[in-house]
Amino acid sequence: MTDVFNMVDISTASPEVVMGLVAMVILMLDFIAPKGGRDWLGYLSILGVLATFTTLMGQRGATQLAFSGQYLSDPFAFFFKIVFLVSAALILLMSIGHLKSEGIDKGEFYGLILFATLGMMLMVSAVDLLILYIGLETMSISIYILVGFLKRERRSGEAALKYLLMGGFSSAIMLYGIVMLYGLTGTIGLREIASTLSADTVSNPALILAMVMLVAGFGFKIAAVPFHMYIPDVYEGAPTPVVALLAAASEAAGLAILLRVFLVAIPGLQDRWTLLFYTLSLLTMTVGNVVAIAQSNIKRMLAYSSIAHIGYLLIGLVAGRELGISAILLYTLIYALMTLGVFAMVILLCVGKVKGEQIDDFTGLAQRSPMAAAAMLIFLLSLAGIPPTAGFVGKLYLFGAAIEQGYIWLAVIAVINSAISVFYYMKVVVAMYMRDLPPQGLTLSSSRPLRVALFVTLIGTLAIGIYPGPFLELARASVAGLW
Repeated sequence: MTDVFNMVDISTASPEVVMGLVAMVILMLDFIAPKGGRDWLGYLSILGVLATFTTLMGQRGATQLAFSGQYLSDPFAFFFKIVFLVSAALILLMSIGHLKSEGIDKGEFYGLILFATLGMMLMVSAVDLLILYIGLETMSISIYILVGFLKRERRSGEAALKYLLMGGFSSAIMLYGIVMLYGLTGTIGLREIASTLSADTVSNPALILAMVMLVAGFGFKIAAVPFHMYIPDVYEGAPTPVVALLAAASEAAGLAILLRVFLVAIPGLQDRWTLLFYTLSLLTMTVGNVVAIAQSNIKRMLAYSSIAHIGYLLIGLVAGRELGISAILLYTLIYALMTLGVFAMVILLCVGKVKGEQIDDFTGLAQRSPMAAAAMLIFLLSLAGIPPTAGFVGKLYLFGAAIEQGYIWLAVIAVINSAISVFYYMKVVVAMYMRDLPPQGLTLSSSRPLRVALFVTLIGTLAIGIYPGPFLELARASVAGLW
């Protein structure tokens, strides 16, 4: 073995190694799986995620560099990997019955979910811009294919094409910013870039341009306004489990590497990029909430809702410091649970000709299934930030961090936006509780794995809302060594 490739490096990156091996095994087994009987590949994928999670837990609290300083296993990466793996397991549970009902029961779907998760895990452990970009493209290419998985539906192909074009465009912009940083500093290591930048270099117009390029590139990846225009069409056209992956994990991954790059590589420009993210936060939360009001398709409504929540998350970056960044991590976990729960409810109603994608499809749900309606109500209240749900706790810490750092008006506007969001979330509640069940009735999916996913997300949303202490402590511990 050489110093470049040794067993210590492999051990440090063992979660990614396990995930990659499982993903390749799933793709190979798909060739021998009988048609119409691929449920077992979904369950095997879930076991692979659990194996990866077990491997990851062995690294809890450790900080270890590997692969010549390009890969870092630390508490920050550990936290986000938990979010990705939990999201992947829940999405796989949601997919097993749904793929069969949609006639797309193909093993490569599960393999692509795993490869997308692998890309996210690589991204958050990258302390080198090249490894970061490789992880980003691993995730992105997998999701491009998943978005267009409904080959017979025109809107799915359209969504995949739009996502591919905008994703390629944003990657090019980001890569241009990376190249400019390399040209100015002669290195692509994040900490090396920070140590190379001097007081004179920080005022260099080329460095400012590189920073703007990175902000724009990351803005596309996390769907911040005005880089968000493709997201509603992608949400509407993609298979619902894929949309859940985008909302819960993909945007979280983009936010994680945004934090790593801006806080570690270019902290000397914090005054400048804070102003940019302040503006993006205001625009993103306001546009997302206002435009969501007009939506009748629940997936498009949730697309604009996810845009608005990115605006809330950027508040933590603007506030900075340990409280602001730990609030971002906590809210990322909370948002993953409650948005996965909402999309699980959409899948629950996707039976036969009913796709569960219109708000009217939820009409009379409280009469058909009071428990399902109550679960949906809790998820929507959490998204709106109503106590005692997890969404309230997340917003409390985010807005509190902004107030502590003197960004009073930003917090006030965020509270106003949260009040606006109640209006469009309650449209679904009105349909469930205040309208009569249609004459043809309402059929719900009988998938047991889907109901397990619903139960887990519901318990998580309530547990963090009622007892947030341990989760907040984990978030704070995860950002302690980030700078």
